[in-house]
Amino acid sequence: MNPPSIEQLLESSRVVGQHLLAAGLTIATAESCTGGLLASVLTDIAGSSDYVLGGVVSYSNSVKQNLLGVQLGTLEAHGAVSAETAAEMAQGVQRLLGSDLAVAVTGIAGPAGGGPDKPVGLVYLHLSAPGTEWAERYVWPYDRLGNKRATVEAALALLHRLFALASLDGSL
Repeated sequence: MNPPSIEQLLESSRVVGQHLLAAGLTIATAESCTGGLLASVLTDIAGSSDYVLGGVVSYSNSVKQNLLGVQLGTLEAHGAVSAETAAEMAQGVQRLLGSDLAVAVTGIAGPAGGGPDKPVGLVYLHLSAPGTEWAERYVWPYDRLGNKRATVEAALALLHRLFALASLDGSL
């Protein structure tokens, strides 16, 4: 199994962009382990300025706290790589930029930094949307760049699922 290619990510991003445009929604990103790759893939699509408001690369805990509003208690109790931190990152960037949707990613891209409880490749995603908070956890088996690409693919897939469900129940 191989990580997704940039071409695959761009195609997925195109579809997400079409959904965002059709729904008249905006999006913001808060990224740690992907270092801005999600925002890059979203903005690689012509016309993305109609729906991408911006993003924050919060690689350090101080940026997570001071810019995104992640609570010190959350970082102390759960760590930077946790579902709780991802949720606070998404909610923080949504507040900060005033977006309709926000996606946050935090994890351990590798090759170092992992441990028994939090292995290399561990990633948490969080999507904040009107009336919805979704969280996902993955452990990728790739190298650093592969883990980053797989994380972006998972974030885009999460957005795809949001729009698929919204079309079924008329929400969003």
